[in-house]
Order: sequence, then C-alpha cells, then structure tokens
Amino acid sequence: MGGAGAPDFFYREAQRLGYVARSAFKLLQIQKQYKLITPGSSVLDLGCAPGAWLQVACQNLGSIKNGGSVVGIDVKKVKVPSLHCDARVKTFCADVMNLPKHQVKALSPQHEGFSVILSDMCPPVSGITTKDAALSVELGMQAVDLAVGGAASAYAGGDTEPNELSDSACGADDNGILQAGGHLLVKLLESEDIQEFSRICKPLFRKVSWLRPKATRSSSREIYLICQGLKL
Repeated sequence: MGGAGAPDFFYREAQRLGYVARSAFKLLQIQKQYKLITPGSSVLDLGCAPGAWLQVACQNLGSIKNGGSVVGIDVKKVKVPSLHCDARVKTFCADVMNLPKHQVKALSPQHEGFSVILSDMCPPVSGITTKDAALSVELGMQAVDLAVGGAASAYAGGDTEPNELSDSACGADDNGILQAGGHLLVKLLESEDIQEFSRICKPLFRKVSWLRPKATRSSSREIYLICQGLKL
C-alpha cells in the first residue's frame, strides 16, 4: 500500500467513511473511470492487506441478491473488514508466488476462474530504487501469469508475434484463471522495465492503459496497469 506519511485528505476521508486505509480511494478512482467491477463479478484481490480494496470491490458488487464474490489473498492474515463487506468476501493467507494456478482457480465460484483480478502487491520498500523496481516487476509478472498463463510468455521479450509454446508450456495448470472478457489491474513501481507489461498485455486485451491515481502519495513511484477485456 502507500508509503508512510502525515495524515492527509485521503487518510481523513478513509477514516470518516469507514475504509481501513487511504488506498481505497485509488481503487475508487479506477473503478469510477474504468468500471472494472460490476454486479455479479467474481473478484480476486492479490496483496489484499489491510483490506481497503476488499471493501471497495464488495461495494461495487451491488446488492447481495446480485451474487458475485471477492477473494483476497495475502502473505499476512487479513480479517475481512466489518464495514462495506458482506458474506461474499473471503480472505486466505498464502504466498501468491508459490501458489499453483489450479489452487487459486479453485477459490473462484464453481471453479470457473475470476472476471476481475486486482493486484496491489508491492515488495517491502528497501529504498534501493533498482532493487525495489525489480521486485515489483517480479510480483507484477506473477499477477499477469496467474491471469493469462502461457499467453504471457508467448508475447514476452518484445515480440509482435507470439513465440511458439512447447507442449509442456500448454499444460492444464498453465491456463490463466482470468475469464474471457475479464479485466486485470496491476500495481507497479515506475521503471524502464514496466514497458514490458504493455508489450505482453496489449495483444491479449481489448484496451490497456496506465494510471497514477490522485490518492497516490507524491513521494511514491506507484503506477497502475489497467487491462480491459481479455481476448481469448
């Protein structure tokens, strides 16, 4: 989530409105502009601590009669916030870097995958710019791989045409868990390496955009990749 700093407008607003962190306003802005989450969506929130995005995601599912679900995963144990969340929200403690795709897919409704994948994962900031950026890319690539599987490696390396995939690369567990037409949101730390994400995702999604939300602290290098409409 955002770095430490003095309480500001977004911090105060989060407390006033019952959000567990100011980061709620990042997803609120993204949701207002891109409408990734709709009533009935199945949402996967990677790096869900402390739970603000769980709250925003659940709010955007609409009435409980619409159905839908929000699944949060984090290396920390995360208690589902009491405000803005209902029984459709569940959390699991696990390291996403070591989770097989089929285990994550099994957490989705009817094991059919998710319609929205949100990744707010961020490495512990060391202050060493290159190290932090490299770790951020690693986490981001894991989110992309979870979403689209072997299709990501097909476009890696800047190729405009997909590389040939070996039979082993096309195994059942290499299928992504994002449903056709689904959306992917990934947080990254700005560096020259993040353009690789555009090269990988642009051929796979209907629209790919970059956004730095207003609630991002001025000292932060966070930027979000927004991928809409998976083309399968």
